[in-house]
Amino acid sequence: MRAPTDDELITAWGLLHEALRDTEPLLLRGIDPCGKDMSGPWFEVLIRLQRSPEHRLPMSRLAREVSLSSGGFTKLADRLEHRGYLRREHCPEDRRVTYAALTDDGIALAEQARAKHVALLREHVLAPLGDDGLRAFADAARLLRDEARASADAERGAAAR
Repeated sequence: MRAPTDDELITAWGLLHEALRDTEPLLLRGIDPCGKDMSGPWFEVLIRLQRSPEHRLPMSRLAREVSLSSGGFTKLADRLEHRGYLRREHCPEDRRVTYAALTDDGIALAEQARAKHVALLREHVLAPLGDDGLRAFADAARLLRDEARASADAERGAAAR
């Protein structure tokens, strides 16, 4: 089997971007916290917290995981807190750490949104890919993510020396 050409590589990467861009809005349809469709970051924060122990994570980690700047995440956390879905908790062992934690209303909203999201994932991701395709996609995505993180860590380590 021959190696992919440069054009095939560029096309494959472009298709991945297009697939994610075009599929993401379909996966957020009908997931609405306040009568309008939820933006990706709101949903991502709720789901990550819902799936975390004690429904909380350090705010800095959560901001990084949802790809927001610290200022952008602070604004989002303020809105979630104002609507009663999130509260901030200070870490007793390290005053530099503040946790974002779901309230009972936040947990209920996250569970409702998750159920709808899973139905949409089944329709728009699992149905076209099939079981084996989904597993292969997840394996490939995990590999790319882990390699990118390892490269970034190595670059940070080299810069620190």
